[in-house]
Amino acid sequence: MTFEQAISELDEIIKKLEDGRMPLEEAVKAFERGSELRKFCEAKLKDAQLKIEILSEKEES
Repeated sequence: MTFEQAISELDEIIKKLEDGRMPLEEAVKAFERGSELRKFCEAKLKDAQLKIEILSEKEES
């Protein structure tokens, strides 16, 4: 899964949860999936930030 795919799926989950028409069990599952996707995206962003910092340090040397 790419970062963009995860963000897209997370966006859809948020829209469905905000709609408020989802049955409770489905809403809980959607929330759990959203939490997984958030963690995935945060890890991808952290990796990207680290790579940028490493590249910036190499350019300064």
